[in-house]
Amino acid sequence: MDLIVTLQCKDQPGIVHAMTTAVLGAQGNIIENQQFTDPSTQDFVMRTRFETELDIAKVKETLNSGLSQFKPKLSLRSAAKQKKALILVTKESHCLRDLLYLQELGELPIEIPAVVSNHSDLKTLVESHGIKFIDQSKVNQADAEAQISKLVEELEIDLVVLARYMQILSKEFCENMFGRIINIHHSFLPGFKGAKPYHQAHARGVKTIGATAHFVTPDLDEGPIIDQDVAHVTHASTPEDLIATGRDIERRVLSRAVRDFAEDRIFIVGDKTVVFHN
Repeated sequence: MDLIVTLQCKDQPGIVHAMTTAVLGAQGNIIENQQFTDPSTQDFVMRTRFETELDIAKVKETLNSGLSQFKPKLSLRSAAKQKKALILVTKESHCLRDLLYLQELGELPIEIPAVVSNHSDLKTLVESHGIKFIDQSKVNQADAEAQISKLVEELEIDLVVLARYMQILSKEFCENMFGRIINIHHSFLPGFKGAKPYHQAHARGVKTIGATAHFVTPDLDEGPIIDQDVAHVTHASTPEDLIATGRDIERRVLSRAVRDFAEDRIFIVGDKTVVFHN
């Protein structure tokens, strides 16, 4: 059995030794290991992937026993058990299409039980992939959030993905789902906010444009950043050119962030993230 264990706690001597000893005690063979101590918070984070013949309950008992002295936040799961993502969209389809495409190819290790939208435009696209489409176009925001919260519980959702979902979520919803909502922002934060960001960028003669995937918090577009990317543009680029380039960056950045979450590679440390890449 292939297992992934993640650990987060205050940095102390002996954590790595204790983890490797505990994995050995669970008859495990480590095949991947990454660790980092954040110098500003002194938080220690670790991701370990290993193989064992023991059942997961026995492994969890062994790890808890061997690491309890560090009082860590510890999680353990089978690498074969995919996380479930609920995708929220409005009208733009590029990010959703990329997630669906990569998931079908087996390159994005998530399950997508449903897609929720505050418009009906993407219904045909979603249902063509055999995924349930939930139309909230005639539902007020409070009822929509209540329905989404119910879906998260009933479908055992691990992650909510805002794939260009053009609605502001309430403070209560964001707080309840902290660390479990990823948004894609149409700029290399901090950047141009408000309406028509690419037109603002064009008017200012920018030479790079980008996109930012981040965790959602009650403070709009201020959550811990997971991934970013940029592309160079020139004075000859039109606003339409910027929009097209921006779409390409947005889909790539969001897909990478979702993949990192799905593979337990993201740790929230203070107001930022530590992300262990392959």
